[in-house]
Amino acid sequence: MNQPILTAVLLAAGLILAIAAQRYGWRPSLRTTLLAAVGLRLAILAIAAVAEWQPVDFVQSFQPAGEAILRHEDPVLSTDGSWRFLPMIPYAYAATLAAGIPWEVGGRLVTVVADVILVILVGRLAGRDQEALRRFQYACCPLAVMVASIHGQVEPVSLVFLVGAYLAARSGRGPAAGILFGLALSAKSWPIVLLPVLLLMLTTWRQRLVALLASGAVPLLFFVTLPLGAGTPVSRLPEVVAMLRWVRPIVGEWGWTAWLTGGNWALEPTYATIGQALIYAVLIIVFWLWRRGDPVDLTSAMLLAFMVVTPRLGAQYLLWFVPFLIARPTRWSQTALAACALWAGLGYIYLTQFDHTGWAAHHSWWAMSSILVIPLLVLAMPWDRRSRPGSGTPQETAPRHIATAAT
Repeated sequence: MNQPILTAVLLAAGLILAIAAQRYGWRPSLRTTLLAAVGLRLAILAIAAVAEWQPVDFVQSFQPAGEAILRHEDPVLSTDGSWRFLPMIPYAYAATLAAGIPWEVGGRLVTVVADVILVILVGRLAGRDQEALRRFQYACCPLAVMVASIHGQVEPVSLVFLVGAYLAARSGRGPAAGILFGLALSAKSWPIVLLPVLLLMLTTWRQRLVALLASGAVPLLFFVTLPLGAGTPVSRLPEVVAMLRWVRPIVGEWGWTAWLTGGNWALEPTYATIGQALIYAVLIIVFWLWRRGDPVDLTSAMLLAFMVVTPRLGAQYLLWFVPFLIARPTRWSQTALAACALWAGLGYIYLTQFDHTGWAAHHSWWAMSSILVIPLLVLAMPWDRRSRPGSGTPQETAPRHIATAAT
């Protein structure tokens, strides 16, 4: 990536502003917050767009998926499975390409716009007393900026609909919650682990049933648009389903599998299978332990636990829990999120200064160093908030003394 020092300085400035906001009790206006969010993200996007290095999946997976839609071809089949998600995002990519926007800019605009909207929603998720502070802290979040503006990964799109679904569920709007959750699933499949949390937030079984049906109907709707919107032959839809369900057992990027592979990528079905079983078991345990807590705390706990035991991870996955941990921070959240930003930044900025040989040589220690981040994720879990003391609002039940997630 070009301009590594300037990029690092801009991201560090965001971190400092977020810390200062907590320390001095800043409550910036929505206009100020949005200016900070847009300015920081567009500055990093401008640097990333002209760089010689571009993320591999951004070029070899995301761009071909958008181009396939323009050619009226299936984005999964035409890319031989390098794109293995529903066509919602490729439709957006195709729109930017059709508008003549260079891919290096247009592909990232999709995620940057979603991340700016997410700034507002994080504030609402935090509650009225904390809204201005928390949305400003997310606006300055280095990890969010890197994922949206450097990597151009789809996580912000999925998260904007997921947080929107939580806000709708909190208001008792089951149909809206289900539709928004379905849109989150249509962008990426991982929010499915949080469906029980969404249903738990709704107060009646009728609302839960409606939300459940709506959350399944939206991805199904995108799937059935494939023959018309992408020219997918009806006879080949079963192939698309098979590719959507398949997950490559690539490990070695993070945590315990990085130490088993020496920090190198590897196709290890055994490790992947063990890790998948660990994820399911740990998520069930965490859901049970936090089932009486605030749903935002339950979500943070589940997603943090996921990161602790997962056998495979891209740096963009670390964004999953960030909106929730910023909205309701814990004593260790600031430290944990700063460590995540540092680790991800080494991958996005430092490792990209090398050619393929140099990258491979440095990747091993970087991947293995993730083991230092994992204990902080455990500490950042809301251990003292496994149940709500009464029926107060989230900001009332959160301890006043806790440090914020400054990244």
